[in-house]
Amino acid sequence: MSDSVTSILSQIRSYQTQLGTRALEQAPNPNAVDFGRPAVKEASFSDTLQNALQGVNETQQKSGALAQAFELGDPRADLARVMVAAQQSQIAFRATVEVRNRLVQAYQDVMNMPL
Repeated sequence: MSDSVTSILSQIRSYQTQLGTRALEQAPNPNAVDFGRPAVKEASFSDTLQNALQGVNETQQKSGALAQAFELGDPRADLARVMVAAQQSQIAFRATVEVRNRLVQAYQDVMNMPL
């Protein structure tokens, strides 16, 4: 289980890095003239987490669609692909639940700290 949590955390870091890189690429030159371009928003933890959750959701939807195609007899959906997709979505979901549990525990620890 620890490997899956590590995997999801590395994905979150990857998303955050990607968002940060895009923000730097899109950041205006301070010496350039501004032509009314909207301000670039920096990557936040909530954006990174939301992107990771969307990725897990997409994995589950693809797995469900592949399983349904297999059940309907689609020749492109072989059993091995269906099983691998199902396992990937299950691991992604479990890792997401573990991340949520750790976030809740961290919140509770902070709230129980004496002032």
